[in-house]
Amino acid sequence: MLTNRLLTKQVVDFIQGKIDPVHRPFAALAAELDCSEAEIVGIISDLKKRGIIRRFGAVLRHQQAGYICNAMVAWQAPEGRQDELGEKMAAYSQVSHCYLRQVPGDFPYQLFTMIHARSEEELQDVVKAIVTATDIHNYQVLHSVREFKKVSMHYEVEEWLAAGYKEEG
Repeated sequence: MLTNRLLTKQVVDFIQGKIDPVHRPFAALAAELDCSEAEIVGIISDLKKRGIIRRFGAVLRHQQAGYICNAMVAWQAPEGRQDELGEKMAAYSQVSHCYLRQVPGDFPYQLFTMIHARSEEELQDVVKAIVTATDIHNYQVLHSVREFKKVSMHYEVEEWLAAGYKEEG
């Protein structure tokens, strides 16, 4: 059996990749690593508890699911209310990403939402609903024209393992 450190690295590498949508997604990995599925789930839970993993979920290929009208919307949020308003925007199911960004002084938009819709009308309805909920009337809708690259990030874990990450025992 692998050491805890190496087992943790293998689990992290695995969960950053494509996981087949099967009933027991960790069974093959457990067999390969000579450990139990419960150990794998335990490592993932520990990493989540420690804040190393913030969330764990599936990625939907939105175009294949019929969400063909996609736009980044840049919003000018009042100073001091960005967190509150960002939380409201992020609550919409059509919003996949919501960011507060530091921007140059001459650029008035600090909040950004990525909205996915099945039509231009649906997209405009979501934008209007967000305007009503937030009372932000200064925004720009930036439609997606073409996707050049879309991959999940892959993080190398060697550094944090070498820097003293300790498994809880």
